[in-house]
Amino acid sequence: MATIETLLNSADLPDSPTPRLDAELLLAAALGKPRSYLRTWPERELDGEQLASFLANLQRRRQGEPVAYILGHQGFWSLDLEVAPHTLIPRPDTELLVEAALELLPATPLAALDLGTGTGAIALALACERPAWQVTGVDRVEEAVALAERNRQRLKLDNARFVRSHWFSALAGQRYGLILSNPPYIRADDQHLDQGDVRFEPSSALVAGRDGLDDIRAIIRAAPQHLLAGGWLLLEHGFDQAEDVRSLLRDGGFAEVASRRDLGGHERISLGRFDRE
Repeated sequence: MATIETLLNSADLPDSPTPRLDAELLLAAALGKPRSYLRTWPERELDGEQLASFLANLQRRRQGEPVAYILGHQGFWSLDLEVAPHTLIPRPDTELLVEAALELLPATPLAALDLGTGTGAIALALACERPAWQVTGVDRVEEAVALAERNRQRLKLDNARFVRSHWFSALAGQRYGLILSNPPYIRADDQHLDQGDVRFEPSSALVAGRDGLDDIRAIIRAAPQHLLAGGWLLLEHGFDQAEDVRSLLRDGGFAEVASRRDLGGHERISLGRFDRE
């Protein structure tokens, strides 16, 4: 008998770090119900179509495909975002960028730029929290720009826009009070590229040269031409790259350089303020 309880107890996802959560998300999606429904009605039986959908998606997860790609959406900040395989899956660690930006800068009018926006997660979270800000998100992948725009329209955030651009290439002459980015920062030989969800994510959004810092270097070099006086640059990076990124920021003319730790205690983002002479 295919009840909610029996299906959850028998779901076998040995390679997942969160097997129970994955099974609950897939089962709730098959039922078209929130996860709380599973605990309220454990004896509920699935019909044939619901069971087939759940089992097919469970098999996709067994093969390693991320739950977010299977379901087509992922939560970030307070938002539910459409995701697709040509963009990174938004992760909780990246919310630290949003938190830092909101702490550093007031709610008064401001132009902000999100580089490598992907799903639009960072840009849309900022646009949601700061209605007076005008937030631009750029990505070099046309499909990512289109996806971010769909998320913007669904969330009805008129103070955000998305543009196709490889970093600053389409932004000549434009300046911002805040630039932030979750760029590629994984080393080309990192063994984790062959493990877990990242196997299914676009490598161009993950890998940045031999030491993982190529894109961060490029952003730090170009950012002063696009920052207003006193503007901030915030960058996400690997857990062991903070010291190098701080050094790059200081060498690039940034002041008040610092790093912030994530919930795991790792220095996950670094930032600096640019004083134009």
